[in-house]
Amino acid sequence: MTELLILFLVFAVSFIVGYFLISRIPPLLHTPLMSMTNAISAVTILGAVLIFSVELGFYEKLLGVTAIVMATFNVVGGFVITDRMLKLFKKRVHPE
Repeated sequence: MTELLILFLVFAVSFIVGYFLISRIPPLLHTPLMSMTNAISAVTILGAVLIFSVELGFYEKLLGVTAIVMATFNVVGGFVITDRMLKLFKKRVHPE
């Protein structure tokens, strides 16, 4: 139970620090930042999957599943938005 409390404390502190850091980023840098957060989320997914390789209690499993779902949502959403942004730069062929 102590390990779970420590993990939750690390999660809460990283959430607060991340929120304040990202909220101060100028809009021009959001695209490179999104690519970086996609990479971090992919590492989070791998870490959460590795956590399931050991014996866990109910709350640890719940935290791991939550981490996988949230990180997967971030990765997929980031790729969708990046794809939309890249389509803005493609040349459009006008039929004549």
